[in-house]
Amino acid sequence: MGSQVAFVTGASRGIGKAIAVSLAEAGFDVAIAARTVQEGEAREHSSTLKKSDLRPLPGSLASTAGLIEATGQRVLQVPCDILDPASLGFAIATTQERWGRIDVLVNNARYIGPGHMDRFLDTPIELLEKHLDANVIAPLILTKLVLPGMIERGGGTIINITSGAGYGDPPAPAGEGGWGLGYGISKGGLHRIAGILALELKDQGIRAFSIQPGFIATERIAMDMADFGFDASTGAPPQVIGAVARWLTTSAADHLNGQNVEAQEVCDELGLLPGWSISPLTPT
Repeated sequence: MGSQVAFVTGASRGIGKAIAVSLAEAGFDVAIAARTVQEGEAREHSSTLKKSDLRPLPGSLASTAGLIEATGQRVLQVPCDILDPASLGFAIATTQERWGRIDVLVNNARYIGPGHMDRFLDTPIELLEKHLDANVIAPLILTKLVLPGMIERGGGTIINITSGAGYGDPPAPAGEGGWGLGYGISKGGLHRIAGILALELKDQGIRAFSIQPGFIATERIAMDMADFGFDASTGAPPQVIGAVARWLTTSAADHLNGQNVEAQEVCDELGLLPGWSISPLTPT
């Protein structure tokens, strides 16, 4: 049998990129999914209806692929959009056709766009629906597509990148250091998935985890979020989440099946990322 296969969404930058590279370093072949194929592509990434932002964000599937290839593992770029169910089906089908299996699914991609940092009365219902479609329904579509093969092979791992916003209120209103309702309700929905999957499918070898990353200094946080009260310099590096995802998929973490994993605390406690520890300035 060849290498096991991981499928990671939102892998063009940030947490998804770090997880994809970390899993490659652990010996997985990795299919990477995102919208941005090449550096410099421009699309809307403003978090508010009040303005547009089309500046290209750093990162791309091509750049992440180069890092994975440098580990010696295979990489497959499968461009897709989590708001386009057909593209999700095509990405999974392409991976399964090329490599015959998907052993780990990482649902990391999330809705990027207006409404994320707008207050409820300012947010059209259609944008709340987009949050739910991208952050809850898309992961469920992907999970439905990969589970039959995992069950047939006797095992598999689902990792959902959730958020403290899914089970806690913001410290302030959106725009002042908090976040909008769409983000909270959609991450809350995502947060409920792992426990039920584990309850229903653990006897068939399926493990499902929520990873709560805490505040992470991604490229987008650095570029976009200062205007909304977020200081990227206080965030942990994305590699923290990569290290935790790697640990969950390659260790005897069955005792955590179905649970929420507070990534920064686990990474610090187990020393999963040499040279990094939680500092007093790092929100968890």
